[in-house]
Amino acid sequence: MSKTMQSMALTIPHSGSIEAYMQSAYSIPMLTAERERELATRLYNENDLTAAQELIMSHLRFVIHIAKGYAGYGLVQADLVQEGNVGLMKAVKRFNPEVGVRLVSFAVHWIKAEIHEYVLRNWRIVKVATTKAQRKLFFNLRKNKKRLGWFSNDEVNTVAETLGVSTKDVLEMESRMSNQDQAFELSSDDDDNASASSFSPAQYLEDKQSDLATDVENTNWEDHANKHLSTALVALDDRSQDIIKTRWLNEDKSTLQELADKYHISAERVRQLEKNALTKLKNTIVI
Repeated sequence: MSKTMQSMALTIPHSGSIEAYMQSAYSIPMLTAERERELATRLYNENDLTAAQELIMSHLRFVIHIAKGYAGYGLVQADLVQEGNVGLMKAVKRFNPEVGVRLVSFAVHWIKAEIHEYVLRNWRIVKVATTKAQRKLFFNLRKNKKRLGWFSNDEVNTVAETLGVSTKDVLEMESRMSNQDQAFELSSDDDDNASASSFSPAQYLEDKQSDLATDVENTNWEDHANKHLSTALVALDDRSQDIIKTRWLNEDKSTLQELADKYHISAERVRQLEKNALTKLKNTIVI
């Protein structure tokens, strides 16, 4: 990747705020399909770096959205975004507008690949993932691991069934993930000087299961809805709040009988209070 292209994305200052960077990135307008194709054609045929800059800057918001999905690895969010930006620039460099897919669909592979490499390089464990299958299990296991501590037998079986692997594989990977004594370094096999024509056509297939534009909209909508839910909960009495939270919102949910014992009332009375509280929430929340 040329130094010119490396300097195109917004730089996150070490002393600055990631929130300020995100605000700047989200203020950049998204491109229409026609404008994107025009810019990509200019870059592909004429090596127009001005076109490359506009393509990169308009897609920074998607990098941020993807990077947020890796917040649970204990790494600095700004660094994850910067690594994703490198993947975005690689995607822009290799994008062929004649293939007929949007840049964001093509770029997903490159953005995630760079972030994956960064996570694996900085996750301090011994031999966490040395094969492609193990890397897939590592990231899926992190995503499915809902709490700290070791899995129970039931949880191991559930994860194995969900991911389509053996319980032995799950237990081995969990053991590796729990060992944080040594740093693991992963060498990159990416050839940065390869031409676009040398890549597999499969890399140009559109990801039908990943619509980043819709994902970003849905995330914004969820944040908006959560704020209204928090406001509506405050309007309930303490007991009703506790019933709703422990029955619907908490990770470890309570049964009707557990709440009945807690408040010294019948399970049926808890059910009635729960129903009334849900009705009040529906009437209070106006989105």
